Amino acid sequence: EGADELRLSNGTGPCSGRVEVKHEEQWGTVCDGDWTMKDADVVCKQLQCGSAVQALSRATFGEGSGPTWLYRVDCRGDESALWNCSHTGWGAFTCPHYFDTGVVCSGFSGLRLTGGDTACSGHLQVKQEETWAMVCFSHIDFKTASVICNELECGQAVRILGETHSGDTHELIWQEKFQCLGNETHLAHCRRMLQHSKTCSHDATVVCSGYGGYRLANGSTTCSGRVELLHGGTWGTLCDYLWDLPAANALCQQLDCGVALLIPDGQSFGKGNGSTGDRFVDGNGPVWRDAFHCEGTESCLWDCDQVTLGNPTCSATEAATVICSGKSGTQLMLCKTSHTQTVPAGVAEDVGVICSGDRQMRLVNGTERCAGRVELYHDGIWGTVCDDNWDLSDANVVCKQLGCGHAIMAFVAAHYGEGSGQIWLDDVNCTGAESDLWACPSRAWGQHNCQHKEDAGVLCSEFLALRLVNGNECAGRLEVFYNGTWGSICSNRMSQVTATTICKHLNCGDGGEIARDFTYGRGSGPTWLDHVDCTEQHSSLWQCQSDPWDPQSCDNRAEETHISCTDREKLRVIGGEDGCSGRVEIWQQGSWGTICDDSWDMADANVVCRQLGCGSAASALSEAAFGEGTGPIWLEKVHCKGTELSLWDCPAKPLFGKNCDHKEDAAVDCS
Repeated sequence: EGADELRLSNGTGPCSGRVEVKHEEQWGTVCDGDWTMKDADVVCKQLQCGSAVQALSRATFGEGSGPTWLYRVDCRGDESALWNCSHTGWGAFTCPHYFDTGVVCSGFSGLRLTGGDTACSGHLQVKQEETWAMVCFSHIDFKTASVICNELECGQAVRILGETHSGDTHELIWQEKFQCLGNETHLAHCRRMLQHSKTCSHDATVVCSGYGGYRLANGSTTCSGRVELLHGGTWGTLCDYLWDLPAANALCQQLDCGVALLIPDGQSFGKGNGSTGDRFVDGNGPVWRDAFHCEGTESCLWDCDQVTLGNPTCSATEAATVICSGKSGTQLMLCKTSHTQTVPAGVAEDVGVICSGDRQMRLVNGTERCAGRVELYHDGIWGTVCDDNWDLSDANVVCKQLGCGHAIMAFVAAHYGEGSGQIWLDDVNCTGAESDLWACPSRAWGQHNCQHKEDAGVLCSEFLALRLVNGNECAGRLEVFYNGTWGSICSNRMSQVTATTICKHLNCGDGGEIARDFTYGRGSGPTWLDHVDCTEQHSSLWQCQSDPWDPQSCDNRAEETHISCTDREKLRVIGGEDGCSGRVEIWQQGSWGTICDDSWDMADANVVCRQLGCGSAASALSEAAFGEGTGPIWLEKVHCKGTELSLWDCPAKPLFGKNCDHKEDAAVDCS
C-alpha cells in the first residue's frame, strides 16, 4: 500500500487549487463547511508552498471526483500533514463535491531585497522551499513595489528598475506575475498569474524610501510643526543638526505643503495662521540624528544624501522644525514614482545646491559630498569660479553655504579638473562672514581674465572618506578622513554587522571580521569615532549611528579597529551541471572574474575542488571549456602545490596588460 499523498488541482499554479488527498491508492477530496486559515496553512506548509493566503470552500476550483476522504478537519496549524489534524476518520462521511475545499498559498516563505545600497533597495527575491528565486522586472509593477516596501517596513516605493539579468544560468526564476492593488499588507496576498518563462532579461530592482514615514507634529496647521521620522517602526523627532531650507523644502513638497517659508528658531514657532506664540511641544520618542544634505532640487527628502555617522547627540528641544506655505490643493505626488528600464550613470557632482532666486551652487568631481570644483548656476547656465585671490575666507563661505562645515583647503589651478562653459566670478574677496558666495565683493558676473585651468575648488571639514591601511585594499587598520585629517575608529562594542557594513562600503564583498591581533600596526593621528553601530539596513558607514566626532575617542591605541574582509575568498564554478564542474570564477574588489589558463594544471584544480567541497579534481580544463566568462580576468598564472586549503594560499600572478582573454578561461571537473 502506497503512502498517503497531497496535491492541489485546477489552480493557477503549483501552489493554489482544490485540495486532493491520495489514500489507499485512490485520489479524493476534502469536504469542510468550516475550512479555516489554520487548516489551509497546514496544506501550504506540507506542500512547501509558503503560508496560506486564502482558505476556500464550496468548490472554488471546481468540483472534484472520487471519495471525500477527509471531513471536518480541525488543525492547530503546526501539524506536519493534513491527516495529522483532528478529523472524523478516513472516508467517514460522503459529502457532495459542491463542498470541496481549496487553498491559495503564497508559494514563497519570505522575500528580500538584495545587493542594493541599503536593506531597503535591491534585487527582489522570494524564497521557494529552501532556495531564493529571482523575480523578473516584467513580473512586477509600481503597486507591487509599494506592497513590498510596506511589508519590509521600508517606507514607500520610490522607483522600480529593470537591471540586465546577470545571474548564473542555474538561478531559479519566479514563475508568476504579481498583480497587486497596492493596499495589500503582504505580497503573498496579491493576485498572481502564472508565466512560464525559463529566462529573464531584466531583474526587478525595487528602491524604497528606507523610512516608514515623515510627519509634522504639534503645529497649528497640518503644514507646520516638529519634523518626525518613522525609523524601524518607531516615530522619533529629527535633530536640527545641519537642518536647512533645501531639506525643509524637500519635506514640504513631499507632504504636499508647498514650499518651506521658515525654520523657526529652537522651539519658538511664531505666529501661524493668526494664532499667537504657538510652540512645538517636546516629543517623548527618540531623537534621530540623521542629517539630510539636499541640493534644493529634490521633491522628496529621501532623494537627498543622508549622513548619520559622527553627528552630535540631540535633546528633544533641538528638534528640526518647519513652517511650509500650505497645501497646494492639487495633491500632486511629487516624488519619483516612474519606473525606467535603465539606471542613469552616476556623476560625482551636485553635492549641494542652494537656490537664491535663480542662482545655485554645487561642487563637482570630488567623489563624495563636501569637496570639489565650485560651480555656480546663473542665467540658466552652470559656470566656474576663477582662482585669482581665492583663499580660505572664500572657501569658508562655500562650505558654510552648502552645510559642509568649514573650509580645510582652498584649491587653485583646477585641482578637481577643468570645468567648461562660463567662468562666472573672478577676484572673489569674501570676509568669511557672508551668507552666500554671491554676497562677496568680486568682479561683475561673467567678467574675468581667466581660463578653466584656473578653476577654484574647496575641501570642507564635512568631507568624509574611508580606507584600510597597512594591509591591502580589503584588509587593514580602519581610518576615516574627517576635518581634513585621517584618523582611526575605535572598536568598542563594534558588531559583526558593522564590520560587514564597512566591507560593503569599501566594495570588499559581503563579509568581514574584526581582526583581534593588531596585525596592521598602530595609528598616529586622531581617533575620530567610537561606538559605531550599523544595522542590516545600512550599506554605507555614513548612515550608521556613532558617538559624536572627537579626536580622542579611544582610550588607547589598542582600541583601534583592524578589519579583514573575508568575502574576498569567494570562489565558484559556472556552466557545469552540479556546482562541481565549470569555469572557475573568483570574487575580487566587488566583482566576479575568471582565471587565465596559463600554467593551469591538476594541482591548481585539486585546490579549487577541495575548497568547493567537491572532492579531488578529475581534470584541469583550459581554453574556455565551459564557455567564455565576462568581466575581469583576475589572475594570469596560478602555481599551487596541490596541498593548499585555499586558492588564495597559492602563489599567483595578477593579470597585467593583454596577455590573456576570455578564450583562455580556466575550468575544472571535480570527482
